[in-house]
Amino acid sequence: MAMNKNTVLGWATLIMILMGILLVLMGIYRYQDVAGWGFGAVGVGFFANAWVFNALKGRV
Repeated sequence: MAMNKNTVLGWATLIMILMGILLVLMGIYRYQDVAGWGFGAVGVGFFANAWVFNALKGRV
């Protein structure tokens, strides 16, 4: 299976969204102290990065 740039960006976007959801949920349910805020912030950062990858599809 040949993977071009758009396919790679699509997979990267999907993985980043899944990791963002996992990190936000860990921040909510696993860590009830200040560490939870850090996990949530990193998860939101993953969402922002996935948004950029999705916007790059078809442009590179």
